[in-house]
Amino acid sequence: MELEFPKKLNLAQLPTPIQKLSRLSEFFGGPTLYIKRDDLTGIGLSGNKIRKLEFTLYEALRGGADTVITCGGIGSNHARATAVAARQLGLTPVLVLRGKPGRYPDGNLLLDSLLGAELKFISREDYSESRDAVMDDLAAQWEKRGHHAYVIPEGASNAVGAWGYANAFLEMHRQLSEKKLKIDAVVCAVGSGGTQAGLLIGAETAHWEGEILGINVCDDAAFFKERIGGILNAFRRKYKAPLQISEDDIHLIDGYVGRGYALSRPEELQVIKDVARLEGIFLDPTYTGKAMFGLMDQIKQGRFRKGQNILFIHTGGIYGLFPKRQMCFGGPDAPEFPDAETF
Repeated sequence: MELEFPKKLNLAQLPTPIQKLSRLSEFFGGPTLYIKRDDLTGIGLSGNKIRKLEFTLYEALRGGADTVITCGGIGSNHARATAVAARQLGLTPVLVLRGKPGRYPDGNLLLDSLLGAELKFISREDYSESRDAVMDDLAAQWEKRGHHAYVIPEGASNAVGAWGYANAFLEMHRQLSEKKLKIDAVVCAVGSGGTQAGLLIGAETAHWEGEILGINVCDDAAFFKERIGGILNAFRRKYKAPLQISEDDIHLIDGYVGRGYALSRPEELQVIKDVARLEGIFLDPTYTGKAMFGLMDQIKQGRFRKGQNILFIHTGGIYGLFPKRQMCFGGPDAPEFPDAETF
């Protein structure tokens, strides 16, 4: 299938490198592990978020927007990345955040404040039930004040944002071809579905026959099959794309949500420490730490075997580590800081 990519902004530092994780592969046994360093995309260490924003913010600017509105958890990676990119483009960022801030902002929330983003905090219940309506209402308020606002959904996980990881997959495919490296499976964390949806589109475009595996860090596999399927259907409609991806092609590894979204367990934090001490790479506690923990557990269970090559996508999120400092160094019973939730 051939796709004509729409225009986008060039914000990210691309291509990001692919590295072999020799010591980690030896430590855990089983397949050989590689990592796609999308934590190095730039724009304030925005990770995977900036790839999606290159397409969504292009649409915003093309439509004459001077304000962008998006949402996420109180320490949202996506919200912070949007605020950074917005300031670089001369746009005003407005963030709808789930939860109540602590006395001292930390992690991404601290950066949101430094950037001067307008912040609106809403309860978990309101976020779950009406976040889109809240953003639409804010957009209407900004319009009345003489501005033009563009609304970006949670995680930029929609048809427009899916181009970001379709493009990323083709970038990876070129890199792997240059290295003459065959990858059996690509593994990524799944929190809003847009990254995996884009990877599936890119894999079909490249006629790649490996497996795209998502490890969900919230909700469950059934939820994300529906959500990713919805993004793919919206992509088909918006771009008249003849995608052949079915629900059976959406592969998720469930069972690693743990204590809940953005809540850590000692064993997950231990994997973050292992990767840091063996490879000098920092994972985050909300996405990549949980996904790597899940991948390691699947290796121990025999899902992958020696001789296979697995590519793990590092989607970024380093600022999510800072609110976890007490858990990392205070023992498993230490409380988490009030701003520990991210998205």
